[in-house]
This record gives sequence, C-alpha cells and structure tokens, in this order.
Amino acid sequence: MKQAIVQPLSDSWCICRLKFAATCNDETLPETTDPDLEIGYVDISSVDFINGIGLIELMCFEKAPSRARRIVRDGDTIISTVRTYLKAIAPIKSPCANMTVSTGFAVLRPQLELDSRFLGYALQNIGFIDAVVANSTGVSYPAINPTTLICLNIAYPKTKHEQAQIAAFLDWKTAQIDALIAKKKELIAKLKENRLAVITQAVTKGINPMARLRDTGIPWLGQVPAHWKVPPLKMRYAVELGKMLDEKRITGTNSMHYLRNVDVQWGKINFADLPEMDIAEAEYPRYTVRENDVLVCEGGEVGRAAIVGVLPGQIGYQKALHRLRAENGNEEPQFMYYTLLWAANTSVFDAEGASTIAHLTADQLRRYHFPQPPKAEQIAITAQLEKEIGRITELTVKVETAITHLTEYRTALITAATTGKIDVRNVRIPEPAHTTA
Repeated sequence: MKQAIVQPLSDSWCICRLKFAATCNDETLPETTDPDLEIGYVDISSVDFINGIGLIELMCFEKAPSRARRIVRDGDTIISTVRTYLKAIAPIKSPCANMTVSTGFAVLRPQLELDSRFLGYALQNIGFIDAVVANSTGVSYPAINPTTLICLNIAYPKTKHEQAQIAAFLDWKTAQIDALIAKKKELIAKLKENRLAVITQAVTKGINPMARLRDTGIPWLGQVPAHWKVPPLKMRYAVELGKMLDEKRITGTNSMHYLRNVDVQWGKINFADLPEMDIAEAEYPRYTVRENDVLVCEGGEVGRAAIVGVLPGQIGYQKALHRLRAENGNEEPQFMYYTLLWAANTSVFDAEGASTIAHLTADQLRRYHFPQPPKAEQIAITAQLEKEIGRITELTVKVETAITHLTEYRTALITAATTGKIDVRNVRIPEPAHTTA
C-alpha cells in the first residue's frame, strides 16, 4: 500500500491509520425503508473539491437510485471511492433531514478524540488525496476499496483544542481565498458577456457607429445597417449534411477518415485519431471538406461551428455536421463563423419554435436570414473582432491563471496546516463578522 509522507511538526502530533481515528459507512438505508420517505440525495457529480456539496436532490425513497443508501450526519466527511481523480470530498455541515449519499462515497465519522472539522480538512490535504489516487485500481474508472481507504495514514494533534484551532484557522483563511476566487469567477462571467456583446454588435450593426440602420422585420434580428443584405443562407452558401454512417457497408476499399460532431468545437477542428468510413471517389465533391468550408453541428450544441483550415489529406464528414461552402467569392468564412457564434449564444436557433432545437436540419439552416455586409466590410469587421476578442481572451487567461494559483495555494495551506508544517496555535483568529438587520 502506498502511503503519503507525513512529518508532523512535533511529538504533540500523532500518526495513525484512518480507521483508528474515524469509523466508515456506519449507517445504511435498508431495503425495508418506507417507500414514501423523503430523502435528500447527493450524487458524486454534485460534489466539488473546493465548493463542497453543490446539489441536494429531494426525492422519495421509492424513486431514488439504488445507490442512494449511505446515511450521513452532521460532522461526517464524505469522500468518493470511485473516479477518485475527481477529488469529490466534502464535510457534512447541518445536513437536511434524511440526507443520503451515493454508495460511491465512503462516509467517515470521527471518533471522540478527533475534531470533525479538522477531519474534513485532513482528508483534503494533497498527500492524503495522492495516496487515495495511488491506491485506486482501474484505468477508465479508478476506484479504491473502503477497507483500503481507511488503512491510509493521517496525522493530527493529540489535543482536540489544537485540532479545533487549526480548523478555525483554515475556516478563516479558506473563506478569504474562496471570496477572492468567487470575485474572479464573476469577472470571467462579465468578460464572457462582454465578448458576446462585442460579437453581437459587430455582426448585426457593424463597426461604423454612424451607419444608418433599417428594420429587417425579423424579431430576433431587429435593425441592421441600411446597405446590408439579409438573404436566406441558401443564397450565400451551399448547405449540405454529411454522409450517413453505415458500419455494415464499410469494406475498407474506399475508406477515408471522417469528422464527427465531437471533432468540431468552437473555432477548432480535431484531425487526430479519426475513424474511417467508405466514401466512393464519385462522392468526394458531396461528402468531403476543403479549406475555408464552415462546419456546423447539427445536434448536441446546435450551431457550434469551426472553419476548415489546412487539411492533413482527404477528409470526409458525417451526417451530424453541416458543410457550408460559399457559392461565390462574396463571403468571408470568418464573418460567418462569428455570426453562428452569435446565433448559437443568443437563442437564435430556438427563436422560431420550441425552447430548444434538438436537431438543426439542413432545410432549417438554409432558411435562416443572417446579416450580409459587403465582403470588404466582412473582412474589416472580422479584423476588428479578432483584435477585440484577443484582448478579452488575454484578460480571461490572466484571471483563470490567478484562480488556478489561488486554488493551489488553498490546497497547499490545508496540507501544511493539517500535517503540522505550519504552527497556528498562537494565531489570533478574528471573530466572524455579524450583520444586523
């Protein structure tokens, strides 16, 4: 068994296997539970290493998944024993009535000599997490047996007073860090909104603030510069769905790599490790792509698009994708890409029907009336957009980097405090701020 290296600050600390400091999976809902009992269920996907439990689903026992069995109490800590790389760990604080978690969690309950808040932090220290991952088995779905988990070592001060002091210190410091992270996430959200606003303004109004506008008569589009056209897409691009995949008819004699929906992400196309299908030479014009084609997702994230760049060879495309190919020399593909980015992110594709379109048919796409500036203006708008989006992207990367550093510092601080690398016994911790109504 692989253990984390733990070197406590002094002999006022002790090291032991987790099973001697906490119990594991003490309570389970039996099959004889009242079918109408309402439980608050927590799944593994609802737990985040930084934010803890993000979602509690209320349901009656009869309709709960079979894995909804582990009972938790105030002061417990849950840690995922499956997909351990996700680091799904959370302390339980003031749980709702009949709170129950997935059997994919180990529920750890501290013994009398261990402070519950300290245990919650001790299980988040990076050395313990690394030991959990190292002792997991399986490649695509790594898991650790609870009996192995509770044999891992943890370190803790011998007195509960010192444990509580460490927990209070970490409550204070992590709250500060979490507040900073939250503000930076708000900034990223604002930058994302700003990016979309810049794109919307550019592809629907242009970059000349003095341009005279006219009403298009299209509710979701509104006004555009008076000299712009708004023809249906079919007047500008040939829109074709890709080839239907029939695995039974693949012979290998006319095999070709082909692109799928998943290979087309916003602004980029994956050409690595593509599957193959049969495409006869006579079908090449219809079912292959070439440079400057615009590929649009027919389902999934409807409208997601990318422009085909330099190709590694002859490449086909599956029916899950639309191929937009300019009918003449009057189009700048990058302008169409930004138009689709705007449309997909402002509900244009569901403005004419239900709340969502599960599949965007070729006929639907051909009928959409998107703004069409003269080509020279399309090029100028695209150049301006590239500049503005580049600036926003640079700022976003800086903020995301700051969040990464804060998250790393948070983990390092927890690790240092819960293994005795820093002494916080004499740190004066401010009282929580209280507000009055």
